[in-house]
Amino acid sequence: MPRDTRYRLVFRPACDRFHAAEKARLTPNWEFIMARIEAFRAWRPRPDIASEVASPPYDVLNSAEAREMAAENPNSFLHVNKPEIDLPEGTDPYDGAVYAKGAENLRRMVDERILIREHRPALYLYQQVMGEHRQIGLVAGASVDEYEAGLIKKHEHTRRKKEDDRTRHVDELDANTGPVFLTYKARPEVDDLVVRLTAGEATYDFTAPDGIRHTLWVVDQESDVLALIDLFAAVPELYVADGHHRSAAGTRIRALRREANPGHTGNEPYNFFLSVIFPDDQMLIMDYNRVVRDLKGLDKSAFLAAVRKVFDVTEMPQGKPKEAKEYSMYLGGQWYRLVAREGSYPADDPVRRLDVAILQDNLLAPVLGIGDPRADERVDFVGGIRGLEELVRLVDSGEFQVAFALHPTSIHDLFSVADAGEVMPPKSTWFEPKLRSGLIVRPLSK
Repeated sequence: MPRDTRYRLVFRPACDRFHAAEKARLTPNWEFIMARIEAFRAWRPRPDIASEVASPPYDVLNSAEAREMAAENPNSFLHVNKPEIDLPEGTDPYDGAVYAKGAENLRRMVDERILIREHRPALYLYQQVMGEHRQIGLVAGASVDEYEAGLIKKHEHTRRKKEDDRTRHVDELDANTGPVFLTYKARPEVDDLVVRLTAGEATYDFTAPDGIRHTLWVVDQESDVLALIDLFAAVPELYVADGHHRSAAGTRIRALRREANPGHTGNEPYNFFLSVIFPDDQMLIMDYNRVVRDLKGLDKSAFLAAVRKVFDVTEMPQGKPKEAKEYSMYLGGQWYRLVAREGSYPADDPVRRLDVAILQDNLLAPVLGIGDPRADERVDFVGGIRGLEELVRLVDSGEFQVAFALHPTSIHDLFSVADAGEVMPPKSTWFEPKLRSGLIVRPLSK
């Protein structure tokens, strides 16, 4: 059958709920292709301390930064997501004691009623406002079956060590503590229901120290939960925007627990992983910039001559690239505008036509000798949230010799790469605002 058909032979338990008309069209061997989501009984903070509990994601802070941030706040979820902060400085974050401490800290937060258990299965609507940007996503369990079947599409390779870390963390804590950031092609009927469900009073509403406002509504009326489940049953696929290691860990947890469970049915909590699902028209992708420590022995003139062989180069005042295939380069105290020439990249290739790939293939690799940006310590990556000033600071300090500001990768480019079954170059997308951890924790035990 064609890849985009709405039906596929799959070897997994049938979903509990179908519309009658859809169900009648199916033969016993075929299952309707859809986004299967699950309501669950979360652990979540008491409303009076939600702002104290909510923390940045585990992977945007190093151990020293997390230790400092949580030092005066025993309620911070960093004690669960970065538990090495409660062990002696210098503790290996992958040491077994770290995972044990995370489980201990989670139990403490439950025992002390810092986190309380939802009375009945629910879905959640989570809104973030950063300046003029607003996004609202659905917090739900996403299906491991659909991830493995390719209906939750990915666009990045994962690293085994990071997968191991997230798998062990989830397994020892017996809970999903950090959500996977998913997206889908927006549907007006979903938007309309979300507007209705967020018209009432929110459960949480606070502004974090970084100025981002976080608002969350609990959706626990059965009719509303089923309405959302039904609407997502018409969504043909989801995409991982951020959290590839957490989603991969979800599949490994399911494999471990299915093997250990002779009564496995396919409906156990471990068959799903915590996600927040946003419509694509609310996604904010920022630039993900590059800085390089040296010019591979070239002086400024020779380096510029090499760049001009592939790019049109002009001097410019400081400024971000205005469109795709355009770059801003900072070198020797001067900004330059670089424009990729037509024909210097394959325009019909969903990966190699990306701005990050063009820069890598036409400049970083051939001119500066950076063949593998994942492994080469001469290159570093700077999220666009830090601004061009950070690029100037790094180069002017002498630590780096040249910086490149890129135009953000579009969500449609992400879809094209994922739909083709390909992966993006490393550090292609920087999503903002970041999802706070600790507002919703999904237990793996009922």
